[in-house]
Amino acid sequence: MSTSEEISTLLVTKFGTDPEAIRPDVPLHRLRLDSLALEELRLHIEDRLDVDLEDVALTSRDTVGRLVEAVQGKVAA
Repeated sequence: MSTSEEISTLLVTKFGTDPEAIRPDVPLHRLRLDSLALEELRLHIEDRLDVDLEDVALTSRDTVGRLVEAVQGKVAA
């Protein structure tokens, strides 16, 4: 499963996000992810993909695509 698919799966299963709403250009706040939800998502991603995202700074204004790029950068490292 790709990083994008993993993140989409987490958004759907853990946060109840509509799968059709998850697109690279969509800001995370449009998926109803506030700062607390982003922290929870970060922890889920770290567990699922075995990466450390502590130094990745994301806000709810960032897009799904930016999140995927940040995680891919850590997975590749």
